[in-house]
Amino acid sequence: MPPLRYLLLALAALAGFVATALPAAAAERRIALVVGNGAYAAGAIPTAANDAGLVAQTLQAAGFDVVGARDLDEESLRRSLRDFTDKAAAAGPDAVAFLYLSGYGLQLENEAYFAPVDARIETASDVPLQALRVSDYVKRLAALPLKARFVVLDAARTAPFRLRGDPLAGGLPLVEAEPGSLIATNAAPGTVGPVETGPYGAYALALVEMIREGGLTPAALFERVRLRVAEATRGAEVPWSASRIEAPFVFLEREAGAPALAGFEPPAKPLGEIGAREAYAACLGRDTLAGYEEFVAAYPRDPLAKRVRAIIAARREALTWRRSALANTPEAYWSYLGRYPRGPHAWDARRRLSALAAAVAPPPDYRALAYDVPPPPPDEVLYVERPALFLDDPAYALPPPPVAFLPPRPAVLVELAPPPPPVEAYILPVPTYVPVPTYVVAPPAVVPPPNPVLFQNLHVQTTTVVLEHGPEPAPPGAPGLGPVAGAVAGAALGAAAARVALPPALARKATLRPDPQGAPGQIPRANGPVGGPPPGATALRPSLPGQITPQAPAGPHPNPAQPLPGAGGIPRPAVAGRPAGPQPGGRPVGLGQIPGPIQSHDPPPAAQPAGQSPAAGRPGQPALAARPPQGPAAAAPPQGLQPQGVRPPIVPSRPVQPPRLVAPAQAPRPVMQPPAAQPPRLAAPARAPRPEDGMQRMRMEQAARQQAIQRQQAVQAQGRQRSEAQQMMQRQQQEMQDAMRRQQAQALRQPQMMAPRPQPMQPHPSQAAPRPTPHAPPPGRGCGHPGGPPCR
Repeated sequence: MPPLRYLLLALAALAGFVATALPAAAAERRIALVVGNGAYAAGAIPTAANDAGLVAQTLQAAGFDVVGARDLDEESLRRSLRDFTDKAAAAGPDAVAFLYLSGYGLQLENEAYFAPVDARIETASDVPLQALRVSDYVKRLAALPLKARFVVLDAARTAPFRLRGDPLAGGLPLVEAEPGSLIATNAAPGTVGPVETGPYGAYALALVEMIREGGLTPAALFERVRLRVAEATRGAEVPWSASRIEAPFVFLEREAGAPALAGFEPPAKPLGEIGAREAYAACLGRDTLAGYEEFVAAYPRDPLAKRVRAIIAARREALTWRRSALANTPEAYWSYLGRYPRGPHAWDARRRLSALAAAVAPPPDYRALAYDVPPPPPDEVLYVERPALFLDDPAYALPPPPVAFLPPRPAVLVELAPPPPPVEAYILPVPTYVPVPTYVVAPPAVVPPPNPVLFQNLHVQTTTVVLEHGPEPAPPGAPGLGPVAGAVAGAALGAAAARVALPPALARKATLRPDPQGAPGQIPRANGPVGGPPPGATALRPSLPGQITPQAPAGPHPNPAQPLPGAGGIPRPAVAGRPAGPQPGGRPVGLGQIPGPIQSHDPPPAAQPAGQSPAAGRPGQPALAARPPQGPAAAAPPQGLQPQGVRPPIVPSRPVQPPRLVAPAQAPRPVMQPPAAQPPRLAAPARAPRPEDGMQRMRMEQAARQQAIQRQQAVQAQGRQRSEAQQMMQRQQQEMQDAMRRQQAQALRQPQMMAPRPQPMQPHPSQAAPRPTPHAPPPGRGCGHPGGPPCR
């Protein structure tokens, strides 16, 4: 029927229009920050940096834009986390953020803290000042419109800090995951993991293994991580995780023809009907208090029951303390002390009561807090009367028999060799790359990271040579491989290609921090040591985001046989008077000299015709030789730097003329003619440059820099002394003025006393004038004289 055919054609056209009009799948950008702190002064962790390097490498293969560092102090750690949260804020709503911290973790008043390597914690009050509170960054990430957030704390260890006064609870606290987030720790709340003995920790190896499996949701992945760690440590370490990620997410996908994912499946029957081994695996997979209690009720006499009772005791106490801390009232803390008077958080409860101005002893009529868990039975007191719980403590739990929960670990991970120790500041170790199975692929929506070497070579087992001067042009039709320049079959993927970039806040700081593992006076750089790689090295480090790399000329390298910048020296152009070749030791000649053209007042010499020597001079002029060196330049170079062989004479671009001197009041003198050409003088024999020359120049530069720093510090110290002297004089003057004002004010406040009336001054008896006698007239006036006395 024609109308039906037209209708079908119209529907097909509409379906095609709708398919083209629908938006494509949203691009998923993945970012990660990986930190491995192991060089603590109080107690080193030998596996922390290796674990961080292994996790960072695996995340790179999964499409994450990874930045990472090791052994960060407080300032560097804070800046790195701040830069990471800012980067997550600018990533977009479909981004995924992953944070991995390996080191020492602490808990104080229901808050988790991560300690930098320079932390000096002596009292409980030092924890908020010296360590970083993890919840600040977890809440910051939770407030961003991201697709998923992962916060992994491989930090539940026995802290080596010696505290004075009140102790801290061991391990990490029990926290709730924010919406769209997953938080995980290497040990259950209130417990600590055992001391690692191998090159890598059990938790990092399990995490890497499960990411490589592919096709696992976040909750299922960390469930299998918990089972693998419990199996590898024979129950001594049981990880914990809480997930609230609802968006569909997998690190890697499994293809349609991939084999079935073998492993643990949740049982459908009650635990009492499946046997103790399967029941133990089931309760570990659920990781709930109810599941552990069901196992103890079903198998009370099994050797695994003691280990499960310890887990129950730690989980019950953690839930009780969290409920009390969230209430944050005196009644809540009195209720906790009523249940656990000597529990791990008893000192935290007393500190909170002191902060709330409440007595430690509760009043008789207080109302106890209603908890969601029943009070602990008497037999659990043994497990919680200590700051931290060790699941491998022989005091209450013997090592259980080995239990296999999952298929055997791949041999490539079992035999994974330790990575070479890094020689640069903050750089993570680079383990040998372990490719993922061939049936595991990256999700198509993932945006390739800036360093896509591992992301685009998931299954490649070749050595990748990376050049620092820029990417080589890819052949027509071949996908771009970023900085990859070539491959040699038969070995693992080159470590230089998988190098993790430093956080932006540390990229410049790493170039200035001296590394004790380097040569004396050597300053490590983010793009490699000063002297370049050892002889015979074929893999060079790539230029990654956040790293400072030397500038190189654009275009292909003119001579691959000559070393590149940062890899054995900077090639020197062939000019008159100097043979071509690399700079000795990878440094330019002279202290503080910048490689470049020779500075001169003359214009650059023009290109010479073929077959003409540079010393031939200008057309029409005879060849001129260089003037013999005068003064200090004629002295022989020091021993060890004197070249060998015959050096060609240095010919100037034009004849050298002496300056004309004209007297102000005299006629100008005729121009002096240039001296006659002298025969060329053979220079001292030159020798091939040696690496010791570059090291000596480097030491001289380092000494000069240190002297400049000392002079600057001396000037600053003198300025501070003058400033302090002026301030002291001003303070003395001010004190004198204040003292005078106080005296004047005190004098005004005192009542004035009546002063005595002044008495006439009596002359001394010896100085008194003699009185005239009655009969003697005054001098000059006799009796009968007018005005005189009468005569008698």
